[in-house]
Amino acid sequence: MLRSKEQEVRREFEVLLLPCLDACYRFALHLAAEPQEAEDLVQEAVLRAFRFYHQFQPGTNFQAWLFTILRHTFINRYRARNTQSQARLWEEIDGEEVELELEADRVDTPEVRYEQSWLREHLAAALKALPKPYQMVVVLVDVEGFSYKETAQVLDVPIGTVMSRLYRGRALLRQDLRRHLQT
Repeated sequence: MLRSKEQEVRREFEVLLLPCLDACYRFALHLAAEPQEAEDLVQEAVLRAFRFYHQFQPGTNFQAWLFTILRHTFINRYRARNTQSQARLWEEIDGEEVELELEADRVDTPEVRYEQSWLREHLAAALKALPKPYQMVVVLVDVEGFSYKETAQVLDVPIGTVMSRLYRGRALLRQDLRRHLQT
């Protein structure tokens, strides 16, 4: 009977986890910058999430809960490796890859494919150039689709901070993309 309960919990966890894995890896790449480090980070976070799954509140956003664990796992690993203060944490992380999917509303032609390719390339570069605090909020809200509240929980900041960082981050993205369009 106990075996059956454990298997049921494991299946329930897997059902919630599997749709989130790609997004977790993308977020881990933003944090860790190196693909191998991101994979290790995701693996460690998933193990922690499973170990503390009994603390997950059903009806809440599992992906946001998992991202919070992922972020805390990264911070703990970072602190263990470095003696630098947490204030410098986001400033020293670089080398992100962003995979954005854009849907074409028009017929698929070589021109449309070129425009989409150009936009993807420049948007990824503009996103990468954002200061870390803005970048993380833009990624979580605009790329991953988290709500302001969920983003605030993941980043452990007030919701007003999320809103202002998102506004400033989007403004910086628009400014950067306009500059590229004018050249």
